[in-house]
Amino acid sequence: MWLRVSCSLSFDVEIPSPFILMLRPRSGAEQWIECDEFKITPGVPIVEFTDAYGNLCQRLVAPKGHFTIHTKSDVKTSQFVDVNFSAPFVDIQDLPSDVLSYLLPSRYCESDRFNDLANTITADKPLGYAQVYAIEQWLRYTIQYIPGSSAYPISAVEVNQKGSGVCRDLAHLGIALCRSLSIPARMVVGYLHHLKPMDMHAWFEAYVGGRWYVFDATQTGLKGGYVSVGYGLDAADVAIFNQFGPKVHTLTQEVIVKQIKI
Repeated sequence: MWLRVSCSLSFDVEIPSPFILMLRPRSGAEQWIECDEFKITPGVPIVEFTDAYGNLCQRLVAPKGHFTIHTKSDVKTSQFVDVNFSAPFVDIQDLPSDVLSYLLPSRYCESDRFNDLANTITADKPLGYAQVYAIEQWLRYTIQYIPGSSAYPISAVEVNQKGSGVCRDLAHLGIALCRSLSIPARMVVGYLHHLKPMDMHAWFEAYVGGRWYVFDATQTGLKGGYVSVGYGLDAADVAIFNQFGPKVHTLTQEVIVKQIKI
């Protein structure tokens, strides 16, 4: 399917403030960017770079006053999420080098704290995709998904204790559980067609059977329409914007996803 995705942000900036943005999706194995648009008002110099995870990022200094950012992309993505219960566990020695970092504990995914729970959830499951699917199902029916309930990231340990969270929080716990079983897992942020309420979305991917697969405990009957913008170890790596210095006031944030053709 072809989707048009857009994000508009506006800020009230008290003093000139550095920003790092992550708002431009890139083409890859699961999506193709036909065209995109990136506008800032007032216009300032921008430097684009690729971070350690391959994400497209932009650096700029927002001037004092009202400052807006608008991005729009036309993206071809799948109508379906790939499922493969026979995808096997990949032995550590056979993993690609760029996947190894997704085995380790990170700031919000304390995978070294979840081995017992992960083994309980996945008991008697074949190694690989079936284990991750069991984790996804456990999250869906154990951790309550409450959009808008958290304004800042919390760790997997905190999510497990709290028993609820936003999409980002459920992804953190899913990632930690996978890594505790030596299954590489990464955070993804982006857009999702028909997400309710509409906003930027987060999910996780696990590496089994020689490739990455999508898992999202916040959605039932997984369909396609995912557009990835950023990948990382956890939420610290995939913020759509980071602002430095005295805090600016975010006035508006509008996210739109609509299908433009089949």
